[in-house]
Amino acid sequence: MLEATKDWIHELTPAEIDELDAGLAHAKSKGLSGTQVTRDDFPLPTLGQLLDWANDEVSRGRGLFLIRGLPVRNYSKEDASTIFWGVGTHVGSPWPQNLNGDLLGNICDTGKKPDDANVRYYQTNEKLGFHTDGADIVALLCLRVSRSGGGNHFVSSMAVHDEMVQTAPDLLQCLYEPFCVDWRGDQARGAKPYYTMPIFTRHEGHVSSFYLGEYIESAQRFDEVPKLTQRQREALECFESLCWDDEFRIDLEQQPGDMSFISNLVTLHSREAFEDFDDPEEMRHLRRLWLASTKTPHRSPLLQFLYETRIGEAKKEMAQPGT
Repeated sequence: MLEATKDWIHELTPAEIDELDAGLAHAKSKGLSGTQVTRDDFPLPTLGQLLDWANDEVSRGRGLFLIRGLPVRNYSKEDASTIFWGVGTHVGSPWPQNLNGDLLGNICDTGKKPDDANVRYYQTNEKLGFHTDGADIVALLCLRVSRSGGGNHFVSSMAVHDEMVQTAPDLLQCLYEPFCVDWRGDQARGAKPYYTMPIFTRHEGHVSSFYLGEYIESAQRFDEVPKLTQRQREALECFESLCWDDEFRIDLEQQPGDMSFISNLVTLHSREAFEDFDDPEEMRHLRRLWLASTKTPHRSPLLQFLYETRIGEAKKEMAQPGT
């Protein structure tokens, strides 16, 4: 369960920043940057131990860890991204984030709006409700913050689950049943534009969550998708209400240089709407990794199917002539 303490935040020491600089220099001496870098190319003899512990915290413990204090203004965005990638290789194996096979994503306002069915909410400056991403761990590096807004929130989906066990068990049971989720244009060739997934899954004695509220609602645009029942809507409203409750929610004002690591199995995250700077170089910009961790104690079969589908289709897409 998340707690309103600060022991899930680690402030980088000068010695640890020097070690990251050394890792970057080592990778660059081999002519490597970004996704070309492997764990061996980015040695972290001391900080690697912290990352191993943080991986435990994210995968088997609290579900959230933040490393703060990377002086991103001292680096080019490319070099800062290489450091982030190098750190990520010490936590898990990167997974494709879309059918294009992108491994190091950009989170920024593209000027698009979510009423375009092929736009995903992270590509806009709109509020992004509580959700999970598509791998064991999502990692985010903040390069630039917005002029205003854009605050982040976290909540333990397990704490919400346990509260519903006590206060709304009938509605909780509904969340164990499948919901239709919109692919938002990122489905495999020939596949349906939506898939089905329960919000809570119990597998081998472990409970995990998978939630994309906006995309559940968006899937209602398809004629063949059953309309949400009153019971389903009540269950979703109860779940959302608890996620936003002050008792469960943790708020964070992100800072440049923050590297957050979030378990998608037991933690939800969200983002407030924001207003950006006019200068493109100063606009809100995050880099994103989806990581598979060997420390993850369980993964539901349905989520494993989604992982394998994403990887398989990304490989097919990259193998197409001209790609």
